[in-house]
Amino acid sequence: MFATTILGFTLSVIWFYMLFIVWVIIAFWPARVAASKGHSFWGYFILSLFFFPLALILAYMVKDVSGPSAPAATSTDNS
Repeated sequence: MFATTILGFTLSVIWFYMLFIVWVIIAFWPARVAASKGHSFWGYFILSLFFFPLALILAYMVKDVSGPSAPAATSTDNS
């Protein structure tokens, strides 16, 4: 019985750390979307750690404030 308790505790700690790592990895999703639109990466990352669905919805709904994208570089070869 003692070995089962220690093994059960060890497995629960391993599952906790695995769940925590997955949770942090998933929190990068809204942060990267918001950062690509010119908003704060770390702000959305912290928000998504606590309120993931809200952060994800906000990240996709906010306006792109990074400005107009630069036109594609064209070759001006006049030879």
